[in-house]
Amino acid sequence: MSSPSASSPQGPQVILPPAQLGSYLGHPAPLYTLFFTELWERFSYYGMRALLTLYMVAPLAAGGMNLPTGKAALIYGTYTMSVYMLSIPGGIIADGLIGSRLAVLIGGLIIAAGHFSMAVPNDFTFYLGLVLIVLGTGLLKPNISALVGQLYAPGDNRRDAGFSIFYMGINVGAFLAPLVTGFLAQHSAFKELLARWGFDPAHSWHWGFGAAGVGMVLGLLVFIAFGRSLKEVGPPPPRAPGAWQKPLIALVGTAGLWAVVWCSDQPAFAWLRYGFVIVPAALMVWFGYSRNLEFRRLGAVFYFFIGALIFWALFEQAGTSLNLFADRYTATHVGSVEVPSSWYQSANPIFVILLAPLFALLWTKLGDRQPSSPMKFTLGLVFLGLSFALMIPAAKLAIEGRVSPLWLLGLYFLQTVGEMFISPVGLSTFTKLSPRHLVGLMLGIWFLGGAFGNKLAGVLASKFGEGGEGGLDQFFSQQAVAVLAVAVVFLALVRWVKNRMGGVN
Repeated sequence: MSSPSASSPQGPQVILPPAQLGSYLGHPAPLYTLFFTELWERFSYYGMRALLTLYMVAPLAAGGMNLPTGKAALIYGTYTMSVYMLSIPGGIIADGLIGSRLAVLIGGLIIAAGHFSMAVPNDFTFYLGLVLIVLGTGLLKPNISALVGQLYAPGDNRRDAGFSIFYMGINVGAFLAPLVTGFLAQHSAFKELLARWGFDPAHSWHWGFGAAGVGMVLGLLVFIAFGRSLKEVGPPPPRAPGAWQKPLIALVGTAGLWAVVWCSDQPAFAWLRYGFVIVPAALMVWFGYSRNLEFRRLGAVFYFFIGALIFWALFEQAGTSLNLFADRYTATHVGSVEVPSSWYQSANPIFVILLAPLFALLWTKLGDRQPSSPMKFTLGLVFLGLSFALMIPAAKLAIEGRVSPLWLLGLYFLQTVGEMFISPVGLSTFTKLSPRHLVGLMLGIWFLGGAFGNKLAGVLASKFGEGGEGGLDQFFSQQAVAVLAVAVVFLALVRWVKNRMGGVN
């Protein structure tokens, strides 16, 4: 499961000598505490995300909010954008005030409160829960990754393997979550059980949201019970005079940017959305033709920024348009087994678990012959475009009735192949190309790419269902053609970008 916020934009932290941390299976013992904490945090996030759009558009009689698809998609896009955007001040607050370890603990408590708020069947508690999850994830997500990094001394060749183990925890949690929360929210067997217990089956959605909260609590219990060895990792920094100023500036700046993006949802200011791509494209050209090598490299950075933004704009429709296609147009049974639509959200993480080792082996085998970073981004966009192209015939078949689950599974497979070209490459390339004194800023920009991509995913998904079944093929074909056209442009720019990278591959 991809995550643009897989690392923290923080500065140098205190790193314990590995001998003081103990070792287990060749890695610092606390890695496994962080592995299970992140597994359950991602369980809570993806478990709730699998239900979010479906709950908002469900009729009142089915326990939902009965929101129009367009409005629900925009709310979803704003929510997921906010999660990634708040990672920037979340990392800075930990770096300057409270330390990574305390940020993870506080963030987890706020997330759990948010999920349990959504477990209460009420519109106010629903929106309150979304706000709490955004605030908590902004604190927890970047800083738990920072803790992983602090377990390894500079130059420790186990670092990449440690992050790979940690990344596997993300995907295990993301795989399990929709299966559990989807069963509680949508499966007829659990609805029947609720009725026998005397509960309203229409409120089954909130049992799913509550299960996400239980997942976060389990993550916190792991972190507290087995985190004694982390006491000296990520401690609060020495409190310098004016230490609050930088976090405050980050919060104010993030709030201002969030307000601009929110304004773009208003019809009179919809033109602001073009700035998500036009501004970084202008910066790419501006820096790309500088005489200064460091500035020319920034031109390449914005090439990758644009590629990531466009990739997430289609990829992150998994929780909106693709989830709705699963719910409305995909078979609800495989043989005699009932398949809730939210279960399809488990496809991407299981494909990541299966494909990631194969791609790692492939790049190792190819060595210096593997594609360059800009070529990998281009290939990632090609597979993304092909995934949406695959849905064109599926959309035409949907006019006649529910289609085979294989269409969606094929889409998620192609998207995961694309993710293997994009996700592991982007953040690494950003850090290698950024001037040393601007690494924190450039990682913040990487987060913004993920944030804007998630927002655009909601904007694009807001058009899903317009024109009924007859317009579905057009919905998918427009996006497939658009992203494949961008891939052609990216291919044409590969040599230009490589020249700007100044020897960095």
